[in-house]
Amino acid sequence: MVLIRFGFEIEVTCTAPVPMLLALSTHTEFSGRLIGEDRVRSSNGTDIAEYVDLFGNRISRTVAPPGSTIFWSDCIAQVDGRPDEIAPHAIQHRIEDLPSETLTFLTASRYCDSDRLADFAWKQFGNVPEGWSRVQAICDYVHNHVTFGYKFSRPDKTALEVLEEKTGVCRDFAHLSVSLCRAMNIPTRYASGYLGDIGVPDAGFDDFCAWFEVFLGGQWHTADARYNTPRIGRILMVRGADAADVAMITSFGRYELTTFRVWTTQLPDSDDDQAILRQLTTRPAKREAVIH
Repeated sequence: MVLIRFGFEIEVTCTAPVPMLLALSTHTEFSGRLIGEDRVRSSNGTDIAEYVDLFGNRISRTVAPPGSTIFWSDCIAQVDGRPDEIAPHAIQHRIEDLPSETLTFLTASRYCDSDRLADFAWKQFGNVPEGWSRVQAICDYVHNHVTFGYKFSRPDKTALEVLEEKTGVCRDFAHLSVSLCRAMNIPTRYASGYLGDIGVPDAGFDDFCAWFEVFLGGQWHTADARYNTPRIGRILMVRGADAADVAMITSFGRYELTTFRVWTTQLPDSDDDQAILRQLTTRPAKREAVIH
């Protein structure tokens, strides 16, 4: 088992009250054990309510008052410590055999314009065996085709544009992968959460990360073309058709984002929950965070 401290500080400044929806909590189907309080809190006691949306995401609903407000969360998760599962024998289902709830993840969405990528996808991957091999081929292609860089980020980039421009951030890697899988008739959904540098070299900063999930062999599997290798310690926050369904902040008015910090750090093993919780009494050391 692995213990991970995770959380964020996001400061917004408003000139008038701004209603907001915050997708910043662990998902209702997160499989780890939470130690502490995983909920969005505010620096000025602003009322925050919570509901669960159609994708099982926990959404915090609030009104940011005029002036500065810091939204934050700080919690510890205990996860199994195993890397993402590789499922080479997971089969691809015929459309008529798919569970009805997966069918929505076969069609194009705002950023995943799979209908415009169908011809390319079938030419590129049509001869690859169905199932896990085809998904892995798509991950390999996207990983090698797209250059990662925060300077390449923009909020309106579609999967086709990622394919053409060959650049992007983690959400762009996910959007292109999702679109190519859907074009090949594989139900695929977008996912995002925390992913710390556990079992890999330290990147020097913490951030949220996007990946995707495919339905093969009767269940959903995690895949990640950005890193294209099994990773340890994913903490799932949100799922949806694409990033439009799971924006960190959906605002109904103007605001300025003035601070953005994320932490996701492995802690020493312990069987004492109270000792673990005492680590939440001090703020994590500051590490560079990047908005994307």
